[in-house]
Amino acid sequence: MHLTTAQSSLIVLGIYLAFGLLELAWTRLFSKDEQTRHDGILEAVSTIVLLAVTQPTILLIVGALGHRFFPQYEGALGSLPFLAALALFLIFEDMMQYWWHRASHSFAWLYNLHRAHHNARYMSVRLVYRNNIIYYALMPSIWFAGVLVYLGLGWFYAGYIVVKMLVIIGAHSDVAWDAPLYRIRALSPLMWLVERTISTPATHHAHHGRHLSDPAVHYKGNFGNLLFFWDVLFGTAKITRSYPESYGVENLPPATLGQQLLWPIFPENKDMDADIPGAYPQAPAARRIAVE
Repeated sequence: MHLTTAQSSLIVLGIYLAFGLLELAWTRLFSKDEQTRHDGILEAVSTIVLLAVTQPTILLIVGALGHRFFPQYEGALGSLPFLAALALFLIFEDMMQYWWHRASHSFAWLYNLHRAHHNARYMSVRLVYRNNIIYYALMPSIWFAGVLVYLGLGWFYAGYIVVKMLVIIGAHSDVAWDAPLYRIRALSPLMWLVERTISTPATHHAHHGRHLSDPAVHYKGNFGNLLFFWDVLFGTAKITRSYPESYGVENLPPATLGQQLLWPIFPENKDMDADIPGAYPQAPAARRIAVE
């Protein structure tokens, strides 16, 4: 039995709300440390635009172009076996997002589009969809997913996106589900495999850390979304089983709300240097998880 699009969306919403409730109970969902008055606005606008405008529009455009130029291929892969469909999505959707994300930390103009995601000085489910609106509109993996859906793999995508969003939402939350598991000696072999396969709070929080001198930070690595395996495969992985002392970006001019949402349409800070500094001031040591 395959999930429908509506069922898939409801499950993802349920996962998001479940982690949100955990943060509401334990880590102050709406009053994170160092948050600013613009954070909530940025997160609400970027989330609504992505889910209600950008993604549906991309699917409509891909469908329209397909009907116009390639009508013979609509639904052509509908009977593809599960493993073959999985391989296509992992390569053309998840691995493509890895490379897009990695490029966003390599090129200044692209980092300007992605910086909104890192400006937050906290971790939370609130960050999952936080990004420049144009960044998502240009994201290749969304377009490739649209093509695969047009080719008949919508039945697979409905379940795939539930699994992917479960991993991503869990990796961004500051209620770290992996922390207590590291303390259980019997689970050590399993956690060794898990943390090299999917994104976890420990590996993804490292990517959001503020200070390069913090041993738990790996700002120019740990780019994976669903699969952390891409970082392992392409040499950008750092696994510490610890969490940064602080989050955000450092040694850059402040970015305005308009710039974070719609740079370069609103390039208020024209002197913004998006090259991440190579050395940060000394930061406190990371708080490490004791692994018995």
